[in-house]
Amino acid sequence: MRYLSTRGGSEPVKFCEAVSQGLAPDGGLYLPETFPDLRTHLQEWSGLSYPDLCHAFFQKFATDLEDAELKDAIYSAYSGFSHSETAPLVRLNEHWQVLELFHGPTLAFKDFALQLLGNLYELQIKRTGKPLCILGATSGDTGAAAISGLLGKSGVKVFILYPNGKVSPLQERQMTCTGAENIYPIAIEGTFDDAQRTVKELFGDITFRESIGLSAVNSINLARILAQSVYYLYAWLRLSSDVREHTTFVVPTGNFGNVFAGWLLTKMGIQFGGFRVATNQNDILHRLFGSGEYQLGEVSPSLAPSMDIQVASNFERLLFYFLDGNADQVREVMTTFRDTGRYEFEKFSIPKFSSSSTNDIEIPQIIGGVWKDHNYLVDPHTACAFQDLPCDMPSVILATAHPAKFPQVFEDAGMSRPTSPVLEELLDRAPNKFHLDVDALSVRSFIEKKLKRT
Repeated sequence: MRYLSTRGGSEPVKFCEAVSQGLAPDGGLYLPETFPDLRTHLQEWSGLSYPDLCHAFFQKFATDLEDAELKDAIYSAYSGFSHSETAPLVRLNEHWQVLELFHGPTLAFKDFALQLLGNLYELQIKRTGKPLCILGATSGDTGAAAISGLLGKSGVKVFILYPNGKVSPLQERQMTCTGAENIYPIAIEGTFDDAQRTVKELFGDITFRESIGLSAVNSINLARILAQSVYYLYAWLRLSSDVREHTTFVVPTGNFGNVFAGWLLTKMGIQFGGFRVATNQNDILHRLFGSGEYQLGEVSPSLAPSMDIQVASNFERLLFYFLDGNADQVREVMTTFRDTGRYEFEKFSIPKFSSSSTNDIEIPQIIGGVWKDHNYLVDPHTACAFQDLPCDMPSVILATAHPAKFPQVFEDAGMSRPTSPVLEELLDRAPNKFHLDVDALSVRSFIEKKLKRT
């Protein structure tokens, strides 16, 4: 199995190289050159445990890894999840079910990919003998999950940029209270998009990138997308056979990676009823699906901070397929958007995609309504998935984070403050973070200084 860049300017690579590079040398994102047809495996896979299914799935993609190593990496990744099913389905009513993705170490869906990615990096270092420098930007959950997955791993230094004051206090504590010497949480004055732009600029410096063994934990890394595809398949296999192909998966998303991971299964023969993109008030994706206009706007801080994003990095992957694999057109669109902050498609339509947008006034109302009607508590991001959701449509709502990560939202809504022992432990720890200007030169200088000291 080989992997191609969406921009067509880099040679195809194998799985391990795609993972270690993160971003292709030409600035594009990696995608599989071909796809397996999973339909021939559905019967044998339907009763597998989550780790077994993940292993069977990755055998199709990580073909340059020793199978024993792959299996160990996967089983180790999910051994720390608190629920026996790893990603349980909870029924709310006749038509709606919730896929709970918050039973990992940091109580967010990012754990599914980043616990595994940390183990894959460890294998990479063992195989090559070369240390890795991990760089990422986060709007909240990615940073905490990446740090958890790479905590204390030998040969790995982790630098995570996040917008100062624009993540929840508990999300910040998950990043800054580890006490680990290989972790560097960096608070920047700006937005997630500013942080992500800085990360991409540093990855674009090939000399710098190769000199320090730079790799990415953001969802630009293909391993993250593939790991997230597994929980869609796991849930789909647990639906009754008569509704599988009619069920819509409703996905809170900001960077488009989570929903793209599900859609990618359609390239492997899996049929869904549809995908519903649920955004908060930073609704560039909702506007795109409604008007065909992909236009940058001002980031508006919200009650669902992990989706306070205006540049959806993984949109480029969907764009590649929308443009029938024409890398020249992908480059044109992305260059125009980078230079002008806008691109208008004459006709932008992806079958079975729909979208919604939820503002800060509506989020507490939805949380209260779901609790009243279903006796089920959702976090602010998951609440966005219930916006205008048809009552008679078979739906799987992705619950992306534990409500306890955002206690202030519930207090302000006059509800009891949700708690978690995992998070309460953080309150007694001293945070350690670094403040930097949001520009590539400052971040590069900081990274080089920290690497020279070790």
